[in-house]
Amino acid sequence: MNKKKEAVVLGFALFAMFFGAGNLIFPPSLGIAMGKDWFLAGIGFLLTGVGLPLFGVLAFTKVGRLENFSIKISSRFNTLYCTALILVIGPLFAIPRTGSTTFEMGVLPLFPNTDPFLLSAISSVLFFGATYLIVIKESKLTDIIGKFITPVLLIILAAIAFFGITGDIGTAVDKHVTGVFTQGFVNGYQTMDALASVLFGVIIIKGLEGKGITEEKEQRYFLTGAAFIAAAGLGFIYFSLMFLGSKISGAGTFETTSSALYLAEVTLGSAGKILFGICVAAACFTTAVGLVAISSAWFSRLTRIRYNVWAVIICVFSGLMALGGVDFIIKLSIPVLCILYPVTIILILLNIFGVKNILVYRVATYTTLIAITFEVGAQTFGLTGISEFLKVIPLADVGFIWIMPCILGMIIAYFITQIRNGAKQKTEK
Repeated sequence: MNKKKEAVVLGFALFAMFFGAGNLIFPPSLGIAMGKDWFLAGIGFLLTGVGLPLFGVLAFTKVGRLENFSIKISSRFNTLYCTALILVIGPLFAIPRTGSTTFEMGVLPLFPNTDPFLLSAISSVLFFGATYLIVIKESKLTDIIGKFITPVLLIILAAIAFFGITGDIGTAVDKHVTGVFTQGFVNGYQTMDALASVLFGVIIIKGLEGKGITEEKEQRYFLTGAAFIAAAGLGFIYFSLMFLGSKISGAGTFETTSSALYLAEVTLGSAGKILFGICVAAACFTTAVGLVAISSAWFSRLTRIRYNVWAVIICVFSGLMALGGVDFIIKLSIPVLCILYPVTIILILLNIFGVKNILVYRVATYTTLIAITFEVGAQTFGLTGISEFLKVIPLADVGFIWIMPCILGMIIAYFITQIRNGAKQKTEK
């Protein structure tokens, strides 16, 4: 076996898994919002948008199965956590977003004079109807689309980056933004790639095991090599789009999807804008099929309802949610992602470092969950008094309220465990 060749193939596969419409629409929006401060925001975005998902895949060299990801806390917590994960990257946010992105980027530009709501409804019915048919028939259509659409999108993106960087499309303006790094870090949540990496990890490890690669050391070698390749690809796309977004930051305000379409139009013309929208729509379709299949399989295991019935429920619900539009879905998802992401970060790190102390494992997770829930709850419901009080916690004022409670909780849990073990040894003697 040629290890380098296998690592390259795995790297492209991993890149294709992470690469989707969400990876295209958020970086330029962030660049527009940050203006001249786009680079620092980009570093934060890169940590959660690229680094964390790759760590999530690596974590599966330790756990091997989704069911084991947080099992050290309790089986009930693990089921609840995995269900929340599936809901977020499934019918609540990610799946509806594929439908609304398809409409806004692939359909609406082709029919600009048609009633938007009617067109959105028709688009949603057709999109999720086709998704359901592919999911239950296990067609190879998505594989064909995936193999052709991803390269075409990359070619278009490379052209946009080239003409955008070399051409005069605008100049970055100073937006006087505060908390630039934190905003970039939190914006990376919207890709949902770290949450999806928990599922991708299972796929990658199973693929390696199918090739006879079962030793943890070898799996780490392949995953590390693949990580650099996938990170390089995603990093190039993110930084290019953020930089181009910053260049048009003085051109006005844009909705989330319109910023990417505007870049395609100013660099490649109206034909490029339409082609880009169609390719993104096709990429959204393949993503929707995969997420509906994963979600249906998970819920059919938890309940007595059959897979096909769950596929119908998820497609109908997602179709209705998609009618609200991308920006509506993003607003709904922000509080949930702000809670789920820090917990996922902690679980990924605990699994990567192989923490075996159960008390430390549990305390780290629960303190993170409690701290971030209080902060998000106070912000969501406008409880300014609680928000101001929580700022006494170190790093809370820069958006990382959960870090110090987690570290302090882990230290206390570690010493409690040591004291208990010492007392137990004395009793046994």
